[in-house]
Amino acid sequence: MIGGPGGDRCQRLIDDLVARHYAVAPDYFPAHLIRALRREALLRDRRGEFQAAGIGRGRDQHRNERVRRDRTLWLDGSTLAQCALFKEMEQLRLAVNRALFLGLFDLEAHFALYDPGAFYRRHLDAFNGNNGRVLSAVLYLNRDWRDDEGGRLRLWPDPDASEPDLDVAPRAGTLVCFLSDRIPHEVLEAQRQRLSIAGWFRCNNSTAVAADPAR
Repeated sequence: MIGGPGGDRCQRLIDDLVARHYAVAPDYFPAHLIRALRREALLRDRRGEFQAAGIGRGRDQHRNERVRRDRTLWLDGSTLAQCALFKEMEQLRLAVNRALFLGLFDLEAHFALYDPGAFYRRHLDAFNGNNGRVLSAVLYLNRDWRDDEGGRLRLWPDPDASEPDLDVAPRAGTLVCFLSDRIPHEVLEAQRQRLSIAGWFRCNNSTAVAADPAR
């Protein structure tokens, strides 16, 4: 078991990952950190730093607005709020590795901003191990989110499932984690601007002749 109040919260998350390959943890992070991350995201959006998101990786990346319409900005640890988040996520990485032996090596993450009407159709974050992503994590930054404002994260229990298992409202402080190659998911259309941080704990795919890129 993981000791302390924070350890209890982390242990429940790990137990849920074992039981169903995903976990939903409301109020996982302190409110002051969520507020700082939201302020940063909104400020940097006003500065024009977000870019329309694509699908695929590297040379294969391209935009497809029939699949996704969010805008993103990668986190690089350059602000105090980001550093605090990375510290918290590192504790989660270590705990999950101790409990589940997933070999999580590093974290890549970005802000994700969905304007009204934006969505992201059903997909997997990893397919045939082609990007090293093992455990996906989504942290919501939205204050006072109402049920009628849409933007829920829809989770399916496995890649072959025809019926979803759960819809998660994107309320501030909620952390959702799931196995990247096992849990299909979708962001339903939002009726107001929707902010989150999407991250992926990755394994190390470096070889003797090629370093594993961060993204």
